[in-house]
Amino acid sequence: MSRLPLNSLAYALLEAARIDTAVLAGQSLADGLLSRVDAAARPAVQDLVYGSLRAYGRGDFYLARLLEKPLYVDEVRALLLVALYRLETRPDAVHTVVDQAVSAAGEIAGGNFRGLVNGVLRNFLRQQPALTAAFAADAGAAAMHPDWWLARLQAAYPDSWPAIVAAGNAPPPMGLRVNSRRIGRDEYQALLVAAGIAATPVGESGLALDHPVSVDALPGFADGLVSVQDPGAQKAATLLAPAPGSHVLDACAAPGGKTAHLLERSDLDLLALDLKPSRCRRIAETLTRLGLTARIEAADCTKLTTWWDGRPFDAVLADVPCTASGVVRRNPDAKWLRREADIASFAAAQARILDALWQVLRPGGKLLYATCSVFPAENGGQIDRFLERQPQAYRRHEEQLLPTAEHDGFFYCLLEKRD
Repeated sequence: MSRLPLNSLAYALLEAARIDTAVLAGQSLADGLLSRVDAAARPAVQDLVYGSLRAYGRGDFYLARLLEKPLYVDEVRALLLVALYRLETRPDAVHTVVDQAVSAAGEIAGGNFRGLVNGVLRNFLRQQPALTAAFAADAGAAAMHPDWWLARLQAAYPDSWPAIVAAGNAPPPMGLRVNSRRIGRDEYQALLVAAGIAATPVGESGLALDHPVSVDALPGFADGLVSVQDPGAQKAATLLAPAPGSHVLDACAAPGGKTAHLLERSDLDLLALDLKPSRCRRIAETLTRLGLTARIEAADCTKLTTWWDGRPFDAVLADVPCTASGVVRRNPDAKWLRREADIASFAAAQARILDALWQVLRPGGKLLYATCSVFPAENGGQIDRFLERQPQAYRRHEEQLLPTAEHDGFFYCLLEKRD
């Protein structure tokens, strides 16, 4: 239990260091690591966690030059990484940051590393110009991605890989999807203007905010007027575009954003599946807030006998599990948790899902395969292999969205089942 005040920077630095330690040991932020932090301090801790993980490659580069030998206490190393991130992003408060980082160090390993933390951070400030110049001159380090990841991007996107890397290292944009069942986009944009929030229309029912805000600041969020959803993710519902009254399956539906968008567009007989009951509860919460209804079941979509009643679907959304390589700025832990072998593992699981879901689609029906990946083995390569296995399948539309300042990275392929 920390003795630091909850509203102090020292507390935020310490808690962020503990979360970073867990991530670097193999845990995912999706496992609820931030939920263990006191709610009042959570926004400050989250900012430090996400920022320091995005900048992990830079902090690691600095520490390799600032430490005479490797640290054997992981939390101390993580604290230094978090503090270095804070020093770079708050140059107006460097003395406060050092002081608070030393206080945080007092809570780790009996306080035996207070002097080391103080010395390393002050040494960084003295050497900062030289260190930042050396970092910028090292192309591999400056990319702040694992070497194997960079090699994959360079092979797949020889001209655009630097832009993909830069987007992955930047804070993400914030997009909204207006609930057309409740309010028109222009009308909702007027509510944003009245609240002092600037936004630009994008896509069919989306708005891109000039600057991110908390959901509590969004007019009518609790009443279901709007959802937070990246503009790239909003393309799923518009590409699948099931006709009103269609029998539709969303096979990997949690947390329910794409499910909700489908239902906002038209009345559907929709079944939403996900593997875990806890994830299904998230779908239900999403739909309840938006005033929408669907059947929701916890099931493995590849095990048809456990959930399918034999009635073919008119349309299927297969938003499959993937490496999330197109959304790493929202999931900065993914770069450091993933291993190159994971690509083949995900691709094998995706193939099983595709083959299973193809069986529940009626002749003439549509299946939209979707990932938030930029790795071809999960995307176009996956579809090429599927088409070889399934002669009835016809590729109606395919597109790879690369991450930009406007949207995240997604892959979509709309398949039709020929009679």
